[in-house]
Amino acid sequence: MITIREMEIDDISEVAAIEDSLFSMPWGEVGFFSFLMREDTLFLVAEEEGTIVGYCGVVMVLDEGDITNVAVLSNRQGRGIGRQLVQALIQKTEERGVVHLHLEVRESNQRAIALYESLAFEKAGLRKNYYEAPVENGLIMNRG
Repeated sequence: MITIREMEIDDISEVAAIEDSLFSMPWGEVGFFSFLMREDTLFLVAEEEGTIVGYCGVVMVLDEGDITNVAVLSNRQGRGIGRQLVQALIQKTEERGVVHLHLEVRESNQRAIALYESLAFEKAGLRKNYYEAPVENGLIMNRG
């Protein structure tokens, strides 16, 4: 069973390991720590039998939120964990007064794009060469 909860300092090493396994330009433990110390951020983790299997985060300013990362361990993808994380993030940000959410996703990441569209995100534009290693356009998506 998957439990979604707010990320804690003790979770950073597990979360950073997931980040390192999935992204070509990963944040390190220090990056996650500095975000967790901020009052304008919210990070959630998905936990299964005591192991973190995914996470997501958002930076909030007034009624807007910028989703920074959504990640699920490769061997747990396709099981709805990403959906649970984003749905929980939407709920928790709405409780904090966030009306508009934004994110960037690799243009080639059709699975993520389909997930976001199913959660009422709409394509809003393109950031040319937004991603590195490999270079790729970032699709801007907005909700609300």
